[in-house]
Amino acid sequence: MELAIIQNKIHKIRSIQVMLDRDLAEIYGVETRMLNQAVKRNIERFPNDFMFQLTDEEFLNWKSQTVMSNSINMGLRRKPYAFTELGVAMLSSVLNSKTAIQINMSIMRAFVAMRNLILNPPIDKASELQNEVRELKQYIEDVFSDYNDINEDTRIQLELINQSLAELQAKKKELDKPRRPIGF
Repeated sequence: MELAIIQNKIHKIRSIQVMLDRDLAEIYGVETRMLNQAVKRNIERFPNDFMFQLTDEEFLNWKSQTVMSNSINMGLRRKPYAFTELGVAMLSSVLNSKTAIQINMSIMRAFVAMRNLILNPPIDKASELQNEVRELKQYIEDVFSDYNDINEDTRIQLELINQSLAELQAKKKELDKPRRPIGF
């Protein structure tokens, strides 16, 4: 199963990353009621840190985010169960099939990928360049604070450095310009 599809089904509820029973049932290729029955038969394997049922308020918030017009026909009559990463791992033992094990490994990879993305956000190259320019400028100001006591060669070198810094700042401004949107 594609990682992006699974990642789109991971929600943040109660500040915890979870997957809902209906999404898991869809991924595993079983009905939601079958998945929930298997869990209820093995409820001792699913403590509160593995699985919980959404409260009325959480359920209403979630329903409003899914934008479904007819909740009765869309199967939203009951509050869904939310499975944490540990609960999803436990599901593979409850849904004992080769397909369930393969799907479960994909889901675990998705949880790990999302955790890594949260812990190591992508580096903003423009900000990194701006910080380097700022550090370099500060270093130059510190080292060459007494500009009047230097010879002509050093003065020319400093002017070249200042010119280079100005060019880097101009490139940074170009990177910060908003891009034209693609499409209509």
